[in-house]
Amino acid sequence: MTGRNTLMSAVAGLALLAGLPAQAQEEITVAYFLEWPMPFEYAKVTGAYDEALGVKVNWRAFDTGTAMSAAMASGDVQFAISQGVPPFVVATSAGQDLQIIDVAVSYSDNDNCVVRTDLEITKDNASELAGKRVAVPIGTAAHYGFLKQMAHFGVDVSTLQIVDMAPPDGAAAIAQGAVDMACGFGGGLGRMKEHGDVLLTGAEKEELGILVFDVTTSPAAFLAENPELAAKFVKVTADANAMWNEGSKKAEMIEVIAKDAGMDVETATRDIGTFVFPSIDEQLSAKWLGGGSQEFMKGVAEVFVTAGSIPAALDSYEGVVNTAPLEAAKGM
Repeated sequence: MTGRNTLMSAVAGLALLAGLPAQAQEEITVAYFLEWPMPFEYAKVTGAYDEALGVKVNWRAFDTGTAMSAAMASGDVQFAISQGVPPFVVATSAGQDLQIIDVAVSYSDNDNCVVRTDLEITKDNASELAGKRVAVPIGTAAHYGFLKQMAHFGVDVSTLQIVDMAPPDGAAAIAQGAVDMACGFGGGLGRMKEHGDVLLTGAEKEELGILVFDVTTSPAAFLAENPELAAKFVKVTADANAMWNEGSKKAEMIEVIAKDAGMDVETATRDIGTFVFPSIDEQLSAKWLGGGSQEFMKGVAEVFVTAGSIPAALDSYEGVVNTAPLEAAKGM
């Protein structure tokens, strides 16, 4: 199955699942990524979420944001921390009733595409990528960044052999020489770089308008039924971020975070050092949830429509952002 057909099938499936009702329950399940070190994991391990929310919090690791969307559509997951914006856009464009409740992390240097070193292809001769085989996690932030970079370099994606692979699989494929380029994030991207080089740095991508950030998302029906729970959830996350940003407990936190993320401390420290965790006030500003994110999502959707990855974009993405939990958290 081609990458496009895989994504279109996922879109159709999400549309069918979108109408499933949220179920009231005494416990919740939260989706997150392994090999993706973030301050919330310190709160996760120390039980801060369970204590603040007053319910049992189960944690389930995923490989991609598209899988997170499917799990929320089926009712198996109530919150997804650090879901990429592109998979969220794919889901909501298909009719899945999800909403963003915070900006989890910004990370332009930790989501990229890597070309095998032996090919000697750089940004100066990127046109030589035509006809090459590429591993891309379809419908993710890495997919969006890949499409934007190929458009920048004038590479017709129809000439590429695109294989839908989660970052760990893409890393293994480029190591084995099974693909010429692989795109991904987190630990997968780190392993890709052992066998190749990025075409553009994070700063260079930002100059082209390729922003890379993740969000915390939840089914809209669940949020409507559990507003206080949602506010407490983002409050715990914000407090963990504030503790990390303040800096005095980083040594203690990184030990816990690295272990929970399935990483060694050195690698976790390297990766989290490329992350930015905005405060609640910053998240509510015009740059992020005050308008900037909505405009960015519209742009992401239009790129996917042009690429034939999704059938249509929403007229506006204003309705898929819910700032009520963050607003409430400010007063807690």
